[in-house]
Amino acid sequence: MLDIRQLQYFVTVAEEEHVGRAAEKLHISQSPLSRQIAQLEEKLGLTLFERSQQRIRLTRDGRTFLAETQAFLTHASRLEGLARRLGRGDEGGLCIGYIENAMHAGVLPAGLRDLRASRPHVHVALYSLHSSEQLEGLRQRSLDIALICDPPAIDDPDLESVKVLSDPMMLALPEGHPLCAIAALQPSDLAGQEFIVVRHQETGDHHHQFVAACVRSGFTPNIKMEASEPTTALGLVAAGLGIALVQQGLRHQAPPGVVLRELPWFTYHAAVWAAWHRINLRPLVATFRETLLALATKG
Repeated sequence: MLDIRQLQYFVTVAEEEHVGRAAEKLHISQSPLSRQIAQLEEKLGLTLFERSQQRIRLTRDGRTFLAETQAFLTHASRLEGLARRLGRGDEGGLCIGYIENAMHAGVLPAGLRDLRASRPHVHVALYSLHSSEQLEGLRQRSLDIALICDPPAIDDPDLESVKVLSDPMMLALPEGHPLCAIAALQPSDLAGQEFIVVRHQETGDHHHQFVAACVRSGFTPNIKMEASEPTTALGLVAAGLGIALVQQGLRHQAPPGVVLRELPWFTYHAAVWAAWHRINLRPLVATFRETLLALATKG
């Protein structure tokens, strides 16, 4: 294996064409420098210099070797710089899993915007996956960060998590619906109304929790349609096919024909959790995690 220090010595001697001047430039004595060059030639089995009392000059092979050595040392310097930037989290890649609500509510776009502003050279790969698939991805180390609807168990030996969003629900009504004329909607106003609900593919528990929250609030939803995505539910509301409860984060995505109303008394919130592996030495993962936490605090 070649010694990078010897290669640096060789380049300096070749550029100065004088061992004494090269030694001064390298801040070493002339004799050790001559020995290092001789050892390099012996290791290579190659004569790099023609020596005389007046000067030292590269051989033809030496000139060829010099060009390659200079290119190698330049690349080594760039590699060292890259390693330092990776170590600081300034460069590298992130693999992020997410549920759709993390995108709809703006958690993920806002986090990526802040990350890009501070670290523009980071490469990000996004994967829309169910929460269970994301947790497995964290365990297999194919994902760096997971944005999920349910956190891993508190005593999970591998994973940690924190809630980054608790999104209140809003009532979506078709334009012209009788409820649009009521200034302060009450639970009794929703009784008997035809509901379009979002049934998550993640787990049936969310649907049961949603219905239970409705009952606790004072009404039982008359479910006539189910949608797999909240944006689909909003489209059905716009078509006049019923009313729906959707996350507040979707208020800017409501299509024409939909009126959104706040329900301060409705306690059900749509949560997004950020999860990661407990053992992770990459600064970039910690940086993005802290970005998400800062955004959650602002929210």
